[in-house]
Amino acid sequence: MSSETSSSVSLPQGYIPVMLTPFLETGEVDYDGLKALTDLYLEAGAAGLFANCLSSEMYELTVEERLAVTRTVVEHTAGRVPVVATGTFGGPIPEQAEFVKRIYDTGVQAVIVITGLIADEDESDEVFIERAKELISLTSDIPLGFYECPVPYKRLISSEVLAELLPSNRIVYHKDTCLDIDEVIRRIEVGKHYRFGLYDAYMVNAVASLEAGAAGLSCIQGNLYPELIVWICENYNNAERQEDVETLQKFFVDSMDIVHSAYPTIAKYCLQKRGFPISIYTRRDVGELTGDLQERANQLLDEVDRLQAELRIPSVFKKILEAPLK
Repeated sequence: MSSETSSSVSLPQGYIPVMLTPFLETGEVDYDGLKALTDLYLEAGAAGLFANCLSSEMYELTVEERLAVTRTVVEHTAGRVPVVATGTFGGPIPEQAEFVKRIYDTGVQAVIVITGLIADEDESDEVFIERAKELISLTSDIPLGFYECPVPYKRLISSEVLAELLPSNRIVYHKDTCLDIDEVIRRIEVGKHYRFGLYDAYMVNAVASLEAGAAGLSCIQGNLYPELIVWICENYNNAERQEDVETLQKFFVDSMDIVHSAYPTIAKYCLQKRGFPISIYTRRDVGELTGDLQERANQLLDEVDRLQAELRIPSVFKKILEAPLK
């Protein structure tokens, strides 16, 4: 890819899900299930896909599985939407740069950088900026993104730090986890003259972020009820549906705790309950999906069904039950 082409890369507005990885009961990656899951996200209206992320249990995948999972999603998507994927897993910056290239060679649109793996928790923003610039310089013209991943620790990159790195014209995606709408607004402001999209992960600020100019949402909630996330991205500024927008935003706030409990196991459980054929097998140790959590998840799904009926949002899962995805 030439630098002219990379500078023109821009991801679409809307919902870019942080994808789950389906596993067989043996613990192996379920690649057929991954293809079906890819279809599910697309059927729900995803604007793009984020493969090989924390929701994908990326730290529990081998190097070859990370590449294979990403390549499977890219090939099965077949250009229908862009795919991004994590490409940094620690170590010296030149080593991280080499894996960025390997992930990019799977065909993704952009490679995502884990902010907490560029500098340690006790290191300064200046150190982060220096290493980020080194990574940028060592990865040719590959479009990049940032992910303020909570593991190994959540390193927030402020609007001031973004302002130092955006002139490279290489940063096209930012999965924002700062939880601060004022800072979100500042980040959007410094990125407005670049091909940069902020995708908020914090659903408490979903509507406020979209109204401020966020490119979209990249949240775990879409792994339980993707239709609602797509709907809010498409209707947050619909003057005729503002009462419905407020209802849905309140639901996102009220359901925050249960969605984060034993995640991603609970997400797989909810997909299964909604009719999608997926095992709840999870490699990552996230705690037990207790009977109480299952009951609360069942109540959540009842509320989702009620909301979708009330707001006239079609269920993608009904389509699956009527005509299974290929």
